[in-house]
Amino acid sequence: MIRIPLSTVAGCIAKVAVATAVMTTTPAAAREGRAGGKLMLTNGVTTIEGSSGGGISTWALIAGNETVDGIGGSAHVSVILLPDYRWESHGAAIGVHDRLELSYARQNLDTRDVGATLGIGRGYTLNQDVFGAKLRVAGDAVYGSPYLPQIAIGMQYKRSSDPQIVAAVGGRHTSGTDLYVAATKLLLRQSILLGITIRYTKANQNGLLGFGGDRGANRRVQIESTLGYQISRQLVVGGEYRSKPDNLGFATENDWKTVYAAYAISKNLTATAALVDLGSIATAERQRGGFLSLQTAF
Repeated sequence: MIRIPLSTVAGCIAKVAVATAVMTTTPAAAREGRAGGKLMLTNGVTTIEGSSGGGISTWALIAGNETVDGIGGSAHVSVILLPDYRWESHGAAIGVHDRLELSYARQNLDTRDVGATLGIGRGYTLNQDVFGAKLRVAGDAVYGSPYLPQIAIGMQYKRSSDPQIVAAVGGRHTSGTDLYVAATKLLLRQSILLGITIRYTKANQNGLLGFGGDRGANRRVQIESTLGYQISRQLVVGGEYRSKPDNLGFATENDWKTVYAAYAISKNLTATAALVDLGSIATAERQRGGFLSLQTAF
């Protein structure tokens, strides 16, 4: 099993170069953005798995403010407050020449009273590490043909820190790898952001409850999608959808939905807020709440 120390990840992020530009959506400024830095918000925000994208769906965008001539990066902290759980994530990503993204996220799920109901103890926290790699293989999310989106392929290796819980709920493995293909396009003239991702996975509740189960042992195709509207160069609002596998017999797993707003406070700092509907999680129904995230990018 591969283990990557958090100090190694932090050290890599400390070496990220700063990419600078003042960005607008006018054609002249767009050309400047191509030469000196990305347009605001076109590096995405940070997903629950640490990759560049929306809150729950991975996009084809590459982390950081760098263009093809540089190296950039981002770091994030996110929290989801639900009726019966508290979910938290923190991590970092590196973008290399707007082509390759390497990311890491640590996920923590506080079970609160549900932990006592399940017999694992009130406030027991499930933990997971997610290591990701993404490669842009075609297109550009902003420039070029409006009919050719930016396309990226990627993988996420996920490792649960709670093997005893995974076994107790019927999960078959404590680690697994998701594979995906993502396509993303920002139509500047219409101020519309479109994205779709096809994910090949067997993760239970994103991997926090292991991989595979008594109702399904193999990876299956799942769909993630996003639709956004750019109100200004600093503000995007929209919605996301993510289908989920349902592998565990003891509890139903539902698809996820969000309505979000992402605001670029500056070219280096973005705040995201969302209303989320995560359905049923480990016997607790109607898990609807709020998502908050801060991301810094260079």
